[in-house]
Amino acid sequence: MRIGVDARLLALPLTGIGRYTHEMVNALLRAGAELDLYAPAPLVHPLHAGRGRYRERVVTMRGRAGRVLWGQAGLPLLVRRDRPDVFWGPAHRLPLGLPREIFGCLTIHDLVWRFAGETMRPASRLMEQVLMPPALKRADSIVAVSQHTKADIERTFPGLRADVSVIYPGVAARAPGHPAGYLEKWGISRPYILFVGTLEPRKNLARLLQAYAALPGGARQQAELVVAGGAGWGDVDLERTVASLGLRKSVHVTGYVDERELSTLYENALFLAMPSLYEGFGLPLAEAMRYGLPSLTANVSSMPEVAGDAAVLVDPLDVGSITAGLQRLIASSELRARLSQAAQAGVARFDWDRAARQLLDLFAQRRPQA
Repeated sequence: MRIGVDARLLALPLTGIGRYTHEMVNALLRAGAELDLYAPAPLVHPLHAGRGRYRERVVTMRGRAGRVLWGQAGLPLLVRRDRPDVFWGPAHRLPLGLPREIFGCLTIHDLVWRFAGETMRPASRLMEQVLMPPALKRADSIVAVSQHTKADIERTFPGLRADVSVIYPGVAARAPGHPAGYLEKWGISRPYILFVGTLEPRKNLARLLQAYAALPGGARQQAELVVAGGAGWGDVDLERTVASLGLRKSVHVTGYVDERELSTLYENALFLAMPSLYEGFGLPLAEAMRYGLPSLTANVSSMPEVAGDAAVLVDPLDVGSITAGLQRLIASSELRARLSQAAQAGVARFDWDRAARQLLDLFAQRRPQA
């Protein structure tokens, strides 16, 4: 069975869904899959074939507009020529011209555009609104990354002909971090709370900073706040917000970090803080669990499902609720230890090789419907 993959995100720096695509492709290759990887530029992230094989099918089209044109014109032409048995869209897209006889599988990570659209770039929201519905209607099989995302799909698009299956992503093993002294690079000198994520409105960073500022001074002395993530968009003026709240001595902003630096941050944190407004899965929650870290996260969308018993849940719209959760976790080493044990037990749910086997089972068992 030859599997075509929309690999456009493997030609860009890895974030979110791109990281998911990279890890799943590697796991499929370890399982022995034969893949055609379609992209509008050469792939820039290493792949480990294992027992499988892959071909890069690249037609170069640059820029955002070029990638859109590639996805709806260049990609279907390549797929029609190659005729894979299965075509998998790991990032909310199936080409509109995908031949009917080719089994099309679509992975949906979230419906942010539907339930938190105001937190998206307008252009991105428009593309999701335009391209996700026909992809869902064309799909022979649909994969959701959480039970919550499955429920969002089914209530937003009743009557889809394809079944929706839940396949949890995995959590990759990262290289060990640097020695703890490396934290001096960012001025970190005390225990700290860790935020990981692209700086965009949906991550609710402004309220997290306000909640941290509302902590008693003694609590802030016990735990600094470290913000790790690349620049996104929107009204997140991090430097100005930190300054206006009087937090320059307590908040450290790392910017985008590489894999080993991210390991270093996870390995040395007290806990993860992720009070997002909406998540389809929330990969940092699962990553924190791999390091035995407890979390503070929101009581909405998929976050309680993913975090399980390893987190303190808060109302993401209530600064006071976030402050209270932070204070509980800072003050109680016993609470952190209990949640850490739950994290180490719960992370077993998230395994890339199992996810790849489940995806291959879908490909093997289903046939395109008339």
